[in-house]
Amino acid sequence: MINEPTYLGKVISVSGSSLLIQLTPQVRSGLLIIEGRTHRIGQVGSFVRIPQGYNHLYGVISETSESIITGTNDVDVSERRNIKVELVGESIGDEFERGIGQFPSINDEAHLVTEDDLKKIYGNNDEGQIVFGKLSSSDSINVSVDLDSLVNKHSALLGSTGSGKSTSVSSLLRSIVTGPDDVILKPSARIILFDIHGEYASALDDISSIYSISPKEGEENLFIPYWCVSPESLIDFLCGQNGSIKNKFMDCIVNEKILFSKLNALDIDEDKITPYTPLPFRLNKIWYDLSHEDNINWKDKEKTDPSYINKGDYLTLEAATFNPPDTRNATLCVKGGKQEYKKQLDLMRSRLLDGQYSFFLSPGKWTPNDKSEVEADLSELIKQWIGNQKPITILDLSGMPSSRLDLLLGSVLDILFESAIWGRNLSEGMKESPLLLVMEEAHRYLSNDHSGLSKDMVRRIAKEGRKFGVGSMLVSQRPSEIDETILSQCGTLFALRINNATDRARVKSAMSDGLSGIVDSLPILRTGEAIVTGEAARLPMRCRFKVPREGRFPDSSDPKVSEQWAQPYEELDYTKLVASWRLQNAYLLKEDK
Repeated sequence: MINEPTYLGKVISVSGSSLLIQLTPQVRSGLLIIEGRTHRIGQVGSFVRIPQGYNHLYGVISETSESIITGTNDVDVSERRNIKVELVGESIGDEFERGIGQFPSINDEAHLVTEDDLKKIYGNNDEGQIVFGKLSSSDSINVSVDLDSLVNKHSALLGSTGSGKSTSVSSLLRSIVTGPDDVILKPSARIILFDIHGEYASALDDISSIYSISPKEGEENLFIPYWCVSPESLIDFLCGQNGSIKNKFMDCIVNEKILFSKLNALDIDEDKITPYTPLPFRLNKIWYDLSHEDNINWKDKEKTDPSYINKGDYLTLEAATFNPPDTRNATLCVKGGKQEYKKQLDLMRSRLLDGQYSFFLSPGKWTPNDKSEVEADLSELIKQWIGNQKPITILDLSGMPSSRLDLLLGSVLDILFESAIWGRNLSEGMKESPLLLVMEEAHRYLSNDHSGLSKDMVRRIAKEGRKFGVGSMLVSQRPSEIDETILSQCGTLFALRINNATDRARVKSAMSDGLSGIVDSLPILRTGEAIVTGEAARLPMRCRFKVPREGRFPDSSDPKVSEQWAQPYEELDYTKLVASWRLQNAYLLKEDK
């Protein structure tokens, strides 16, 4: 086999899965011409084949080096080129699989991997394989990932700003659910994309249902009902992180939920209703009751008849007012309330009146009326998010107050994961129809120094999601800021261009394959090019994502500074900008183009 044109050299060292191969002098030029094609020898990231009888071992070149051998008289000097190879898989006959069942021996031959070999590895369109791009070293070879492993074992797509991250995400999601000519091949797919900057609607609107806080034409209103949120987090948001009111607030929540269960004839044991039971309750009524109790004064010592000036109205958030206690004659008015919650209740009222939180605190048809009835229950909300006719749901969170992103995103994750847990034995549950959660800007709420509901939920999904049919895909430009425990649970990594050394070090530590040489090439990757490694990839590979069709790019392009600044001066009126700001709607006053 030494005479074969693909022969590179021989194995001179074996250390675990790492091999050192000494190249034959015949490839000194660094080029081989095979079947009319020119192949470069020793390129980091390219593949090597080591025949083992009927089987073939495959490895990836991670380093190249040169050694100088000197003779006894310092006259006979020869140079030897060496390559370091990481073993990653083997073929048995025509079937390729990750992992190796045997190791090579010293002096075993090493051969160049040709396109025929690559097609054996990547061109096998097995069921469950998703073709998402082309191999960087050969544009004629499609590359794919295993969809089952991609979803079940979680993944992360990482890259610096400008590396093509948003375009790659939209290209990958489109590849998952569609085939040629964008025909939907997976109509029952369940993918939820958390769009932090509102940039994916332009790329995926034909295969997505879009819910937004500030909906444009063709989009629906996004509502996150407050009564689905963790009660502790809700109280902290409404009243501040002050524990004095928490117990009373919790009691009011339970009483309201029991009332809802009775009025709506739900067959639920009252003793089993807790603040965490997903039942609607009237938040305005709780504010009114707490304010009433905190400020009440009485006409009599027995405290049976309140001394009202105005009874107020909980529907309009008007508090009851009382006559002040008469210290000279206690029989006229007796002090009742301790007025210890005024600050917390004032904050709660201001939150309830703040229009920017209406999608959360006044969630449309999920808001209980004065009779404790709702037009739509939790089942309809879940159906909106994961039961659509379109395979992708985009939750546009770009209009969400940034200070509350953690609470509200965490609440959505909580709703979805609880649905997965309690529906695990049902046909509509995620075990039967798995769910993929794609989380943009993951470093904002999953950082090492951050603690909150979102991080708790993502950690839980990363550890337990596989059991209940929930997978996650993290998308971030700062992998070094993502909690290490969460990133380590991502079985598949798509690493685009990463310039920062700290971020590269985190990616290197997260990769299961010891391919340090390949990771070190991350700063020189082209836009839209990535190194893919992990559970879903047949082999670690350098590849390029499919380029979207015209008009299917995310709305994330950079401003054309030189072009715009060269335009003639034009006086602008900022009235609409201020009105849009006040209305908390970035699209309501947008001019027609």
